[in-house]
Amino acid sequence: MKYAIACFCFLLLITHLSQAQYRVVLDADIDSDVDDAEALAMLHAYADKKKIKFLGVVVTSGDPDAPLCASAINKHYGRARLPIGFLKNQQELKRESRYTKQISAEFPHRLKSYENAPDAVALYRQLLSKSPDESVIIVTIGHLTSLQNLLKSGGDKYSPLTGKDLVAKKVAKWICMGGMYPEGKEANFYRPDPGSTIYCLQEWTKPVTFVGWEAGNQIITGGSYLKNKLNAKSPVYRAYELYNNFAGRPSWDQLAVFLLDKKSEEYITPVTKGYCQVYEDGSNKWLLDKDRNHEYITFKPGVNPEEVARYLDDLVVK
Repeated sequence: MKYAIACFCFLLLITHLSQAQYRVVLDADIDSDVDDAEALAMLHAYADKKKIKFLGVVVTSGDPDAPLCASAINKHYGRARLPIGFLKNQQELKRESRYTKQISAEFPHRLKSYENAPDAVALYRQLLSKSPDESVIIVTIGHLTSLQNLLKSGGDKYSPLTGKDLVAKKVAKWICMGGMYPEGKEANFYRPDPGSTIYCLQEWTKPVTFVGWEAGNQIITGGSYLKNKLNAKSPVYRAYELYNNFAGRPSWDQLAVFLLDKKSEEYITPVTKGYCQVYEDGSNKWLLDKDRNHEYITFKPGVNPEEVARYLDDLVVK
């Protein structure tokens, strides 16, 4: 009898932990910079450690090789079937990345072509509709066109709810790499679609944490430390090799993913009073005249940037 009760209690505990585990959708522009590659790999590491349930990747990019590159990274980290959506119906697609074409050519991947990927909004809606209420964290590390399209979407075969209502029901939080704080002009907010930034910030009602350019700029990953530890047959290794031959790169996108890790609380503290205002040119300013469920991150006094960088690099070693 005691054994049966113990087993029942253990099952209850496991069920509770499973329910408490956040589901994560990554929305990335994995083309222009290499920080996306390590950020994606970090999510696989967190999923392996059971810190998150990784639902899928939305590729908001004009690079047709970008979703194939993401597929190659997913396969390397043991999730070849992780769904990948792509921003469809763009006026023009361009191959300008230093690494996505080569990785899609050199590494195996399940996705055969960007044309075979579902539309970004369709994937968003499918993943959200199948998730428990308030269980999803959306992490955006690129421009916000796909997120805007989700918010503007109507009911479909996945859910009768509008995009706004679906987000309100299913999403717990949004983590956004974008902007500069307390003010400035940063690429994810102004290039190529500042209108989507304005719309998303106006219409978003759930909590949002902003990771600014000035925060990620302090943490240099992807240097010789990573080169010496990472498997040279990894697509992430190849991405850094192609991008700048392991010269190091600021960790804008990685910091956004790092916020999913309780370890981040040792180094980071949020500014919670105020809100982010975005203007027509994509510039932003932190204003204090009201609160809007917004916050942005700062580092605690005395934080060693190199210590943070090594922790992030260590996560993706495989």
